[in-house]
Amino acid sequence: MIAKPRYPRIWEWPGKQYVAISINLALEAFHHRSQYGSSIKTPGDKDYFSLSYGEYGAKSGGWRILDMLDELGMHGSMSTNGLAAELYPNVVRAFADQGSEIVGHGWANDAISRDDDHDSELAEIRRCTQALKEASNTQPVGWTSPGSAGSKNTLAFLRGEGYIWNGDDASDDLPFLRDTANGPMVIMPRTNIPHNDLIMWVQAKNPPSILFDNFKETFDQLYAEGKAGRPKWTEITLHCHIAGRPTLVPTIRKCLEYAKHHENVWFPLKRDIAGWALKREGKA
Repeated sequence: MIAKPRYPRIWEWPGKQYVAISINLALEAFHHRSQYGSSIKTPGDKDYFSLSYGEYGAKSGGWRILDMLDELGMHGSMSTNGLAAELYPNVVRAFADQGSEIVGHGWANDAISRDDDHDSELAEIRRCTQALKEASNTQPVGWTSPGSAGSKNTLAFLRGEGYIWNGDDASDDLPFLRDTANGPMVIMPRTNIPHNDLIMWVQAKNPPSILFDNFKETFDQLYAEGKAGRPKWTEITLHCHIAGRPTLVPTIRKCLEYAKHHENVWFPLKRDIAGWALKREGKA
C-alpha cells in the first residue's frame, strides 16, 4: 500500500487512467558514426562499420519492430532524422501507414545544433520537416533533437513551424507547458532513461533482462501512484537499429505485454499526450 503522494501537480488522463505508457521509437541516420563502432578510428573520420550498424534499423530491425507492434495492436512515436527519411522513405511510410507517429529528430543523428547558429538550425528544422512530410505523407508535430541536445532557440523555432511538443528535457514525470516567443510548447520529459535500449543495453553492456527489470519497477511504482490518485506517464525507448535485433525483441514484448495486462493503462502516441496537455491547460 503506497502512502498518499506529495507530488504537487494535480493531473488526470482521459478516462481517469492510472498511468500512460508511450512507445518511443527512433529511426536514425549518421554522417560519420552511429552509437556503436570502432574505438581505433580517429574522431571525425567515417567509421564504416559503425555506419553499417546504424543501417540495420532500415534493413531489418524496423520491420521486426513493426511486426511486434502489429502483434500487440500498438503504435509508437518514431523520432526520425531527415537523412533517414531521405534514405529510407519506404520504412518511414510503413510506420506512418501502420498508425505510428513520425517525429522530427534533426537532419543527421551525429550533428548537434548550436546556440549561436540561428539560421542553420531553422533551415535544418525546415529541411527535416519537409523530408518527413514527403516520406510519410503526414505532418510531424513533435520533435526531439539528436541526443536531446537542442539549442536555446529550438523551442521557439519549432513552435513557429507548427510543432506542439518537444522532448529535450528530463525534469519531470509529466508533460508541462513552456512559453516561447511563438506560443506555448508542450515539453515531454525523458522519463525513459532506465528503459532505453541504447543506455541500458548497448552502452551499459547489460543483459536484455535489465530492460524488463527496470521497466517493471518503474511501471509498478507509477501504477500504484496513479491508483492512489496521482497519475503519471513513462515510456520505453526503442531504436530500430538496436531494439530491432532478435536478441532484444522478446524482452521488449515482455515489457509491453506486462503493461497491457493491467487495467486503466493508456497507450497513447506522444502527439495525443501533447494534445491532452494543451487541452488541460486551456491552450488548445
